[in-house]
This record gives sequence, structure tokens and C-alpha cells, in this order.
Amino acid sequence: MIPHLISTESGPVLELEQRILEAQPAIERWFRLEWMEHSPPFYASVDLRNGGFKLAPVDTNLFPGGWNNLSDEMLPLAVQAAMAAIEKICPEAKGLLLIPEKHTRNTFYLENLAKLTQIFHQAGLKVHVGTVDDTITEPKHVQLPNGSELLLEPLVRSKRRLGTKDFDPCTILLNNDLSSGVPTNLAGLYEQYVLPPLQAGWTVRRKSTHFKSYDDVIKRFAKLIGVDPWMLNPYFTQCGNIDFQERQGENCLADAVDTVLAKVRKKYKEYGIHEKPFVAVKADAGTYGMGVMMVHDASEMKDLNRKTRNKMSVVKEGMEVRDVIIQEGIPSIERLQEAVCEPVVYMMDRYVVGGFYRVHADRGPSENLNSPGMHFVPLAFDEQFNVTHPEAKPGTNGPNRFYMYGVIARLALVAASYELERTDPEAETV
Repeated sequence: MIPHLISTESGPVLELEQRILEAQPAIERWFRLEWMEHSPPFYASVDLRNGGFKLAPVDTNLFPGGWNNLSDEMLPLAVQAAMAAIEKICPEAKGLLLIPEKHTRNTFYLENLAKLTQIFHQAGLKVHVGTVDDTITEPKHVQLPNGSELLLEPLVRSKRRLGTKDFDPCTILLNNDLSSGVPTNLAGLYEQYVLPPLQAGWTVRRKSTHFKSYDDVIKRFAKLIGVDPWMLNPYFTQCGNIDFQERQGENCLADAVDTVLAKVRKKYKEYGIHEKPFVAVKADAGTYGMGVMMVHDASEMKDLNRKTRNKMSVVKEGMEVRDVIIQEGIPSIERLQEAVCEPVVYMMDRYVVGGFYRVHADRGPSENLNSPGMHFVPLAFDEQFNVTHPEAKPGTNGPNRFYMYGVIARLALVAASYELERTDPEAETV
């Protein structure tokens, strides 16, 4: 199912789609050269926003859940990508230890683990799910709504290795974003591959660092295809030493909102865009759509009510918010049965393996869709993986649109590879 676009007759994004299709050989060569110099993250998902006048990533997740929301038809692509990724890292691998989030009572999340287990099993690996939940001291069988079963096992740590009882893999895959810190049993595992690396977790990672890397990527890519970098990139800035409960940092936040809005207004005037600009104020670390608010005027930052301050002060795992990113907001023009939606693209290694639309019937085009009440509509196989059709009218062909989304998502993936290199504690300094 492909959402319809509001105002599909013309617009910068339709012109962008045409530019990208025409430049496809040059674009694919550009990516090949990037991956010769940089290693992609093991896997990732990227949230995109299509505003009609621009298309850009607004979030990049390096520990993607939600694999259960992709169509079954994507499985062969994911399996092939998993094979390629494992072959580069540990070609002799027989087993993989999957370490999930601690909140293993969430049925949807457990179905995500089951899908990941299926992907790596079909890629030729024996997969065990080892939990950091201290309350699970014996193997626990969990029944899933689709009739399948998932086995959760307690972790077993030796001096230099981590596994489960009678299972000693060469590779450990984290599906845990380390919001509450790095568990002690994950430290010092120098004999095993830990993927993604620990600095990809939210104890170290910052969204502002990612988007600084994305800035670098987009400047070069936009020149390649001859477009304004702003069409692919949200403006942003960052504020630190924030305490929402104590109203500390309000002036910094108000000034930052004002700065970003002023830059956006200038671009809107340049392109004749009549939307009201807004920004997303987000926790600089963390996920699950927590710690996010939309702001249309700087004065709003000095009039936050208690409920909003409480919402913004703490995110997942009780992590306190001290740093925030102020990011240009992009209103979505995509609709599924009149409900606002946004595409989410999934990748493994360097390959796009699928995607879905996050849909929210009770939210507007300028609101956060990653919130309670959302649902997911997978991209159908025949729509997302057919070859592109450059002769088709822009905005009317599913494979063409998904190819464009895949290009933008892969640009965010390149940025994530830069980001991880820059934050690698073992990187050589010149």
C-alpha cells in the first residue's frame, strides 16, 4: 500500500525524485565508494518526513526494533543482508547471541525478537536470546500471539566471554540501546564481536552528533545531484545543561528555537512556502518518541506547564534529560486513509531490506507520530522492491518513491558510520 500525497501535481520533492532517478548510476557509485572507506552500522532504521518541499531524516535508530512490522516478503532480502554482514565480521560464525531490551513483557517487542531470530537462523546461525533482566534466572518460554514461541535465557559471563548455558558464540548482537547504561557483563569482551559497538548506545551517542555528520554527508551528496542541501536536511542546533523541572536553560532553549525558526522562515520565503514553521525539541539521547515536543514560537519555551516539563525531563529507563536538540520540523504530506503517516526505512549492513509507514489517525501533519495510538502498515513486496521506472510521472510510482526514500535513508546510514568512527574510543588519533 502506497500513501497518497497531498498536492501531488508539482513540487520540489517530485523534482527531487526525478533528479534522483536520473542520477541513479552516479548515486550508486557514490555509495560504493563511501562503503569502500567506511563500515556501515550492522543495522539501522531511519524515520523520514516528506513535506512536499523537502524530504529528510528526522531520526536514525542504531538498535532498531519493529522488525515484526515489516512484510514477510522482505525476509529473503533481510536474510541475504544478514549473511553479507556476518560474513564480513565473523565468517566462521556458527552462533549469535541476541541481547534484547530489558522490558521483555511487551508482546510487540517480543515479536520483533522472534523475527530477528528467524532472519539470522535462515542466514545459517544458531541464535540464543540472552536477557539482561536479572529476574530471569532460568530459561523462560514465552508464547507469542501468532502461535510461535520465544526462549529467553539468563546470560552466563566468563572472564572474557559472554553467552548462555552451553552456548559460546563469536558474535553478540545488541537489540538494547543501552539507555540505562552499559551492563557490567558487556564490558571487556575482547574475544567476541559486539554489534553495534557500545558507543552506539545512548550512554555515549547524541542525536546532534549524528546530524553534524549528516551535514557533512549531505553537502557532498547535494552537489552530486545538483540540489539545495536544505531539501534533504533539517536545520538544527543543540542546548546543554537543561533542567526542565527547575526551569534551567530556558533562555538557551528560547534562543535556539528562535534561531532555527528564523533560518526556516528565510528558506520558506525563498521557495514560496506558506506553511507555518515549527521545530521539534527532543532529548539529545533516547528513543521511543519520548522527550519530544513541537514548538511554533520561542515564547512557548518559557511557559511550559508542569505536565510538559515532566514529559520532557525524563525519557526511557528513567534517563534524565540534560541535553536537547532543536530540529526543524517537517509537516508530513503523506496520508493513508486520510490518516497522517511517515515512512520508516530498515537496513542491514549497507542494504535496504524493507520499511513500513507509521500511521496515526489522531495526529496532525506537524505532530509527533511516534506516540501511543500509532499503527504500522508494511510496504508490500511488489511495491518496494520492483525495479525503478524513470519514465513514470513523479509521485505516482511506488518503487520510484521507495527508491528515493532508500537513498535518503542510506545517506543517514553513511552519516551514522562517520559518527561511530568519530566516537570510537579505540580509534587512532593523529
